Amino acid sequence: MSEKKSSPIVNNEEIERIIQQLPKNDYLWKKSLYQWEGFWSTLAIIKAVQVFKATFKSEPNDILLASSMKTGSTWLKAICVSIMQGDKEEEEDLLVKDNPHFHVPIIEAMDYYSKTPTHDLYTMPSPRLFHTHLPYRVLPYSIKNSDNCKIIYITRNPKDTLISMWHFLNYNCKRLEDLSPLEEVVESFCNGVHLYGPFFEHVLEYWEESKKRPQKILFLKYEDLKIDPKKEVAKIALFLGKPFGNEEDLEIVLKKCSLERLKNLEVNKSGSIFSSVHNNAFFRKGVVGDWKNHMTPEMEKQLDKITKLKLQGSGLEL
Repeated sequence: MSEKKSSPIVNNEEIERIIQQLPKNDYLWKKSLYQWEGFWSTLAIIKAVQVFKATFKSEPNDILLASSMKTGSTWLKAICVSIMQGDKEEEEDLLVKDNPHFHVPIIEAMDYYSKTPTHDLYTMPSPRLFHTHLPYRVLPYSIKNSDNCKIIYITRNPKDTLISMWHFLNYNCKRLEDLSPLEEVVESFCNGVHLYGPFFEHVLEYWEESKKRPQKILFLKYEDLKIDPKKEVAKIALFLGKPFGNEEDLEIVLKKCSLERLKNLEVNKSGSIFSSVHNNAFFRKGVVGDWKNHMTPEMEKQLDKITKLKLQGSGLEL
């Protein structure tokens, strides 16, 4: 199906005019979300995305990591950083120096960084490695139309995703008197109203594209990475054009990027890469099935029902 290309939006007055017409939702955690191009986000991010979409030019060896919120992107970043660094023994382990988000910047949130990433997005040496929470539909055409620019997408069981999001946002809004109750978060999630939502449409767009262009988009599940990290990390390395020469090199990356090690690195226990988010907020339990410790049977049924409805006929199971 051909896409209708919108005119580039680079004029600030035009951006403001569009912003004023967007549907608004008074979201939880005292945040207002706006809907643009079918997804929900903050005004600041939407403005940044409009400029990014209109002006960004991809390069042949670009690697874009993509995900909805709280589906394993921090772990994926650490893995890709280690793979791309390779066996350069003379260099210090990058994961010890800085949080994974420092090394793999989120393209639509550059203004939120409290510490400038290693390279400016437009001056980074090739291959550039960066990340986005954006749905596939709003990616710049230069990324989508390039056969050489690769995308690795990671998703997760929606119930664990929701619980992780709930903990993450409550943690970062802990100064608020009234934290958002889980019942309201479940309702908003099922309605598709949350940061970068709707979740299922986000996942399905990348899923469908990965089936059409498997050489361009690698689709991963967090649960598979937990169950068989050796197999999944080897798959990632091969996709990146950096296959492991031997079992020992693979084991080194697995050890460097174990969730337990990452969680206990000093750089991930203190400081912050984002101005409003502490580094330790990115590392909680990291287990599969934690939703069972929080959701009522009614919530479980509600999530299962919407999941079945949204994924029906797609061939995707979460």
